[in-house]
Amino acid sequence: MQTRPLGQSGTQVSLLGMGTWGIGGGWGPTDDEQSIRAIHAAIDHGITLIDTAAGYGDGHSERVIARALSGMSQRPMIATKTPPAPGPWPPSPYCRWQDRYPAAYLRDNIHRRMELLGVDKIDLLQLHTWTPAWNDDPQPLLVLRQLREEGKVDLIGVSTPEQDQGCVIQLMRDGLVDVVQIVFNIFEQESAAQILPVALETGTGVVVRVVLDEGSLGGNFNSETSFPEDDFRHQFFAGDRLQRTLTRVEAVQSLIDQAGLGEDYSLADVAIKFAAARPEVSSVLVGMRSPRRVQQNVAAIGKPDLPESLLEELKKHHWRRGVWYAGK
Repeated sequence: MQTRPLGQSGTQVSLLGMGTWGIGGGWGPTDDEQSIRAIHAAIDHGITLIDTAAGYGDGHSERVIARALSGMSQRPMIATKTPPAPGPWPPSPYCRWQDRYPAAYLRDNIHRRMELLGVDKIDLLQLHTWTPAWNDDPQPLLVLRQLREEGKVDLIGVSTPEQDQGCVIQLMRDGLVDVVQIVFNIFEQESAAQILPVALETGTGVVVRVVLDEGSLGGNFNSETSFPEDDFRHQFFAGDRLQRTLTRVEAVQSLIDQAGLGEDYSLADVAIKFAAARPEVSSVLVGMRSPRRVQQNVAAIGKPDLPESLLEELKKHHWRRGVWYAGK
């Protein structure tokens, strides 16, 4: 497994990271025993970064990870996330950090993350969302610095709000974060404009999520695909969104076939390799709920780099579709 530096942290992480939202629930039925087998398979294949969050099943993902890692002497890096206190998601421009990330709340929540993960220090603590309204008075991140001085947190990060990913640029330039977690995929390439160059400039680690565009770039959806109401994708692909997305997916697949790679690279392989092609990216997160998925994604990340000509063509598929989370 190829590794890359996580910014200037001094830590190397696997280029392929394990995302665990599905393990926590929210993406259809999940099987804890299978999830544990998937985590073990990921570690066996050299994956050294596992990403989770308080919101992944109200801590369920963290509990499963703790079970899977129990008794291990060599543990992968665990990145988790603390959400803001109840209120609009993402935070409104009128939200005050004092209401959403007050110091006492942060301390209590982070201690809860430590308890569920069964650790006495969190490797990477990320605030699960942010707003530029707090950039000029980023007290929540200073609280995390204090927790680091107390030995409870190692690295500090922010997971970008999809609606305004650029809000972390000032944080990177001010040296307030070690890592940013961003959305970057064939359809969502806005981060290439500033976030990735600034990460290189400032030595900030970059973890990429939503590489498969919530599954559409996995190549398994068609016009008959539907999702149960308790599956996140039921909302994400509501109305005509799935069909609109499939039209774009077909165009990407056609491009892969024209490049003569269709026999050797699946659509998912190309999506993963596209995100990993940026040298600023430390690790590419992919959700994996079974050992079979782990094996497929490990094989994908290990394939030869995509031709530069194909990467240039894929850049043309950036899609300014806006944000879909709030409904049709």
